Amino acid sequence: MKENKKLSNLEKYSYGFGALGKDLVCALVFTYLMFYFTDVLGISAAFVGGLFFFARFWDAINDPVMGMIVDNTRTKWGKFRPWILIGTIINAIAFIFLFSTPEGMTGTNLYIYVAIAYIIWGMTYTIMDIPYWSMLPSLTNNKSDREKVAVIPRIFASLAWLLVGSFGLQVVGLLGNGNQAKGFSVAAIIIAAIFIISAIVTVVFVKERNSLTVAEQKAAPKTGFKEMINVIKSNDQLRAFIGIILSYNMAVQLAGGFAIYYFTYAVGNADLFSVFMMFGAAEMVGLALFPKIAKHLPRPVIYAIACVLPVAGLLLLLISGVVFPTNSFFISASAVLMKLGSGFSLALATVMLADVVDYGQYKLGTRNESIVFSVQTLLVKFAGAFAGLIVGLGLTVIGYEPNVEQTAATIMGMRVLMIGVPILLTVISFFVYKKFYRLNGSFHDEILAELAAADAKPQTSVATMTLAPEL
Repeated sequence: MKENKKLSNLEKYSYGFGALGKDLVCALVFTYLMFYFTDVLGISAAFVGGLFFFARFWDAINDPVMGMIVDNTRTKWGKFRPWILIGTIINAIAFIFLFSTPEGMTGTNLYIYVAIAYIIWGMTYTIMDIPYWSMLPSLTNNKSDREKVAVIPRIFASLAWLLVGSFGLQVVGLLGNGNQAKGFSVAAIIIAAIFIISAIVTVVFVKERNSLTVAEQKAAPKTGFKEMINVIKSNDQLRAFIGIILSYNMAVQLAGGFAIYYFTYAVGNADLFSVFMMFGAAEMVGLALFPKIAKHLPRPVIYAIACVLPVAGLLLLLISGVVFPTNSFFISASAVLMKLGSGFSLALATVMLADVVDYGQYKLGTRNESIVFSVQTLLVKFAGAFAGLIVGLGLTVIGYEPNVEQTAATIMGMRVLMIGVPILLTVISFFVYKKFYRLNGSFHDEILAELAAADAKPQTSVATMTLAPEL
């Protein structure tokens, strides 16, 4: 194994810029696709929720397999960059079709079209997202540098979500001149163009730094399906990471995905949705503060803060919704608390996953970045799917009817879905982290020391190291 050279600022920010385009795509899908399907196209909320959920079962196979394909790729341009470019172009096209339903299509044909378009979008997003994040551990193997670099793409991603959440509906209305269907279609085309440009910047200006020498890369065995399953099954810290991030992401995406319904119908002022989303800028503050806070506080304390803040924000939203339902100050304050916590969680998740790759090398003797990082893509999709299922079925159960005034019982149900369920999921995430995640403190330092010792002795196999007992 060879030591990584220091990253230049051009490389750091070119890598981070790649997240802007792909998360503009992701933000439009996860924030507005449910609304677009139910309120613009008139599709049943229960059908949409079921579609979001069941499409993810295919991703449970598709995403890890894509990770295996990337890990087995050997080209003169590296193994990550070719797939980033190819996947971006294909997914940009699928994205446009997702928000461009043929005019006049209704009934069964409409349902079939949106189902196929959504599944294809999810499959093709995997092609570029997995290699993009998988490249991160290879950029630097220094613990401090990794914490700094990890937040840059997250800041760009948060900026994308902020822009889409704060101004999405207004831009859609402007582009469509009052026709939301046309507005969403034009917005998708513009975002797709930005998506491709940002990917080109990453591919051109970021050079892959493999943790292995050229000779080691050529000698490294390719990963088969059996080995892929073993990587996922044998890495206990990867399993813990899955529980932590799935529950936290479900909480964030459920609150974010339901917010447009909550403010439109429960609060009675759709404009407050933009106010709520605008203060999502606090997420970028959390990301920017993370490297400095990480110098002074241990990661378990930071994750506790990341969980306490959104719970406090949701409780404030509940209280203000009853006492001052249209008060912009309390709505803004609740958004700041929620998104600040989310920023800390995003930064930690990126660093944690890179550490899980190191742990996999420590325990299994192989670095399977793309397989491990495919789990992140899968988790984001599954979190969105579960959130979509809860929103879709929840709206049906509580008696929601689009574009009409809701009953008191329906509004109460909306408060439970928007506030109560996300609080529960956040608590679950903290419990899993506290109980099962071990890559902190002295244990993590021991792993890094053992890997460094193995680097100094090429003949030493990392897989033969003495491992701490698995919990």
